[in-house]
Amino acid sequence: MTRYKAIIAYDGTDFAGFQIQDNGRTVQEELTRVLLRLNSGLAVKVHGSGRTDSGVHALGQVVHFDLPQVRDAEKLRFALDTQTADDIDVLSVDLMSDDFHSRFNTHSKTYQYRVNTSRAKNPLTRRFSYHFPKIIAFDEMKTAAALLVGRHDFSGFTAAGATVTDKVRTITQVDVVRVKDEIHFVFSGNGFLYKQIRNMVGTLLKIGAGKWRAERISEILLAENRDLAGPTAPAHGLCLMEVRYED
Repeated sequence: MTRYKAIIAYDGTDFAGFQIQDNGRTVQEELTRVLLRLNSGLAVKVHGSGRTDSGVHALGQVVHFDLPQVRDAEKLRFALDTQTADDIDVLSVDLMSDDFHSRFNTHSKTYQYRVNTSRAKNPLTRRFSYHFPKIIAFDEMKTAAALLVGRHDFSGFTAAGATVTDKVRTITQVDVVRVKDEIHFVFSGNGFLYKQIRNMVGTLLKIGAGKWRAERISEILLAENRDLAGPTAPAHGLCLMEVRYED
């Protein structure tokens, strides 16, 4: 068997998430369907670097799969790209060693959340940014975001459906940047819990709207209480930008 790594991008609007499930169309299912055809009807298991929820996008999702023969990587990329649906693009395919695993070898991930702050909605960005024109305390929000950096128990920012018991994660970067009429939140870390980023964004937006002070972040981290945090920001503003691996 020969192992391949692929970097894919997708518009998550019409997907019920990355992972195959019974209640809707998924990215993993689409890739599996095409690989089945390319592998002469023999099933191929597609492994992702992690799940993205329903409606969440990706520009740098990483998957790996095994095929019984060595194939030209660019021709394989082209075949995958042209046979998947228009809301999936296969950006690259590389041959890898047998010990590469798209999930278990992950070093860190970067996500971006886009917020449109203009008075009126923008129909050209509505699928990829959350319209929230209420920011009056931008600097306070930036101060709050910096408090998320470090190694913390993020129980207070975890959705009720989380299945993991260890909720300690390390966030290495939180940037809050104005880009014309948008605010971009950029999060990098060694891993993120179920809906953690969307819960952090929802909390930061409450601070940006002048409802809470920056210290609210420290209070939530200390109390490990989800009820103290803000609402879950909508999925369509979130995008998986990059997955990095150990050298």
